[in-house]
Amino acid sequence: MTENIENILRDECNLEKERPIIVGVSGGPDSLCLLDILRQAKYPVIVAHFDHQLRHESAEDARLVEKTASRLMLGCHISGADVRAYAEKEKLSIEEAARNLRYQFLFRLARERNAQAVAVGHTADDQVETILMHFVRGSALSGLKGMSHRSIIKTFDPEIPIVRPLLGMWREETVVYCAANGLRPHYDSSNDSIDFQRNRIRHLLIPALETYNPKFRDAVIRMSQSLKGDYSLLMNMLETAWQETVVEADENSVTFDAAMLSNCSTGLQRNLIKHAMQTLSPNVDVSFSTLDRATTLIHVPASASSRIDLKGGLRMFREAKYFYICTADAELPFNMWPQLTGGTTSVSLPMPCQVELAGGWKFACEQWRLPVLAREQAERNEDPFQVWLDAGNLTKPLRLRIRRQGDQFAPLGLDGHSQKLSDFMVNVKMPQRARDNWPLLCAGDEIIWVPGYRPAHGYRLTEETRSVFYFSITRPRQQIG
Repeated sequence: MTENIENILRDECNLEKERPIIVGVSGGPDSLCLLDILRQAKYPVIVAHFDHQLRHESAEDARLVEKTASRLMLGCHISGADVRAYAEKEKLSIEEAARNLRYQFLFRLARERNAQAVAVGHTADDQVETILMHFVRGSALSGLKGMSHRSIIKTFDPEIPIVRPLLGMWREETVVYCAANGLRPHYDSSNDSIDFQRNRIRHLLIPALETYNPKFRDAVIRMSQSLKGDYSLLMNMLETAWQETVVEADENSVTFDAAMLSNCSTGLQRNLIKHAMQTLSPNVDVSFSTLDRATTLIHVPASASSRIDLKGGLRMFREAKYFYICTADAELPFNMWPQLTGGTTSVSLPMPCQVELAGGWKFACEQWRLPVLAREQAERNEDPFQVWLDAGNLTKPLRLRIRRQGDQFAPLGLDGHSQKLSDFMVNVKMPQRARDNWPLLCAGDEIIWVPGYRPAHGYRLTEETRSVFYFSITRPRQQIG
């Protein structure tokens, strides 16, 4: 393994020899082996030790690490905290609290020292234990594939990676390495305690499983390598599906095209929802039951009131042609629809004209002098944001305006009968928060077209039509974050 370590450092961990690396050193054989390998490979390293204060001898551990760094003429930073008190305060397990505080220290130091990465001494044994911990919790593929040589943990830093060069070495190999290179690791008595889940897996579960397969640990590593390939394939599919289904994304919300999302397989839907949740809240724990509720919502009949709470303050709901996943305080975008905003309640429309609407939408109108062609276009048209109307009946001034109290509308399909505009908006499931500023095409005070839905019955094209007005609203260019 050590013969190939240079390739792993360069190709798998993507490390360069120009910038420093923060090396987490506990003082055990794994971290000392990692430190010495990096040092001998001529990488600039900075030793970092975090005292968890869980054992009486922990302060002595810190002194030994500092002494080792001094002997090797390396910079060393020591920090610590009362992990047990932090765990009680934050209602975390001791293991999770220790990891949080340790990584916060390592990545804070990496940022301060402009380090290219944080390096930790996880071995193949740690890989097996981690996979089994994920398996016991019922993890998905992302957990069962195990750790990678290089990854970003957004919880701690969105840019600086954590690298694990020793994932291909067994713990026994690091002990042999330390003995062969004159390194003196110290013994951490807490590694024997079965109070911690990882230790129970190490000392109880793995030996029991090795009675069924003596090479059980090798089998888990092979499975991990195979699943990494599957996971990479899934991520490629997810990236393609994300580009196809996501209409807009920012720090507070992700907007999906409902039809495109519904056409994805259930497995892909779950991964898209999970990715959206973790994009908005990197720390959120996404369970299968949460994703199952989300995919159930996708398949229920469209309704303006369809919504669920997900996890960690995130929620998901549908509005007309879109699904939103957003934070509790998100200001949802309005540019999914045409809107008259900025205090504008009415706009006069000369012929021809083009009007800028909110959010990059545009309204245009022009006159067509070939009614036969207009009827052909209207019959083939599937875009609800364009319409051809009988200009002969449009004798009053044209304008766009927002709705008013008591508005009536006689939509195409009701044979000239009118209804309350508010009832029409409810019936066609127009998003509720978009109704107040929805642009309505009017002749005088009469509504002749509700863009995106229907024209008025009395202004439809007929065989007697001799002059035609064409109206359209175009969408802004989509931007996906």
